[in-house]
Amino acid sequence: MFNLCSRGRQSRAMGDAVLSFCRDCLWPAVSRGRFCQACGSPRIVRHAELDRLSIAHIDCDAFYAAVEKRDNPELADKPVIIGGGKRGVVSTACYIARISGVRSAMPMFKALEACPEAIVIKPNMEKYVAVGREVRRMMEALTPLVQPISIDEAFLDLTGTEKLHRDSPARTLARFATRVQNEIGITVSVGLSYCKFLAKVASDLDKPRGFAVIGEAEALEFLADKPVTMIWGVGKAFADKLAADGIRSIGQLQRMEEGVLMARYGSMGQRLYRLSRGRDERVVEPREAAKSVSAETTFNSDLGRPDDLVPVLRSLSETVAHRLKASGIAGQTVVLKLKTADFRIRTRNRRLDDPTRYADRIFRTGLSLLEKEMDGTKFRLLGIGVSDLTDLARADMPDLVDPLAGRRAVAESAMDSVRAKFGRASVETGYTFGRGNRGRPERDDA
Repeated sequence: MFNLCSRGRQSRAMGDAVLSFCRDCLWPAVSRGRFCQACGSPRIVRHAELDRLSIAHIDCDAFYAAVEKRDNPELADKPVIIGGGKRGVVSTACYIARISGVRSAMPMFKALEACPEAIVIKPNMEKYVAVGREVRRMMEALTPLVQPISIDEAFLDLTGTEKLHRDSPARTLARFATRVQNEIGITVSVGLSYCKFLAKVASDLDKPRGFAVIGEAEALEFLADKPVTMIWGVGKAFADKLAADGIRSIGQLQRMEEGVLMARYGSMGQRLYRLSRGRDERVVEPREAAKSVSAETTFNSDLGRPDDLVPVLRSLSETVAHRLKASGIAGQTVVLKLKTADFRIRTRNRRLDDPTRYADRIFRTGLSLLEKEMDGTKFRLLGIGVSDLTDLARADMPDLVDPLAGRRAVAESAMDSVRAKFGRASVETGYTFGRGNRGRPERDDA
């Protein structure tokens, strides 16, 4: 494996000097021993290209679980699962629970079968977002080129920051990881490379508290024996398609011509050709805009009656609308998501004539989509969202077909004002009144 302390033999074969330092004290670990001469730490980074790489991927380790363990030290040595109850799915599992086979997105009942002693905690998104923002601010102190991928991970481009930090990108990142642990109380893993694809791959190599490096000289050899699923965009279905054509490893793709791959797989074939060779021209784009805003919830028991589903849809629509208004954006395509009792996912969407930020329009459009699905089928999950996001300039134009739409928009704005002062539960529509929290989302996505 071409990461961390296994670089010596690889680098000598290339005829390059091995650059190294201790991740704990930053002392230049010039010897080839396993431990730092200054502090005795075994956490030595060695690589011949260490001073030439500047594209990083930073990923918080088991983020939700790590935050909960930070806030409750009694959980430190116990298996912890963050999820939505027995009928929900695993959002995050700590590394102790992962040893028993618990994985993200696993149905909760299966997770508890694998690790019955686990402590299950319902997600506290407000707390996680706050911690994520703390980490993000620390990233932005390193470089303006920070591209968030989710609440707990981001790409960074530290090219040209040596004068600012008076140090190499590699050592700056190591110092950053130590600061996050000391000041925020969670840990991160760092992947360092010359492109985004391999930086992301590297950050997964040595979790938790990892610091892995993949250089340009070793990229082809490193990738050759890896499964095709390591390539961004190759999920299970496409991997099965490749396997049917006899392609299972990245090395097989490296031996194929670009034209052949494109003829078989279209534009995806070009991606396979380039990424299999470690070629990724994508740049780090700061503050990449969200592609969608959505909210969903998993029910404690399967629901199929309109009286049960419609109030949930309304509540989720209000959650999505609140986030749109808070962000000053609108969406033009409404997307309905359903998961059946046998875990099959249905998605339905409808493009509006103009973008909207209002719960009323999101709900009414979602309801028209939901009505076509309510044929007696029972669902374990319901979600609603909007995509094709834009600013508010073209949003919610006057509706000549539905003259009451304007009045409903005014009423919704009045409700927003009351809720801003007294909380969301202070005023409700007839759809959700007296329904409790059944429709509250267990997860928001952006």
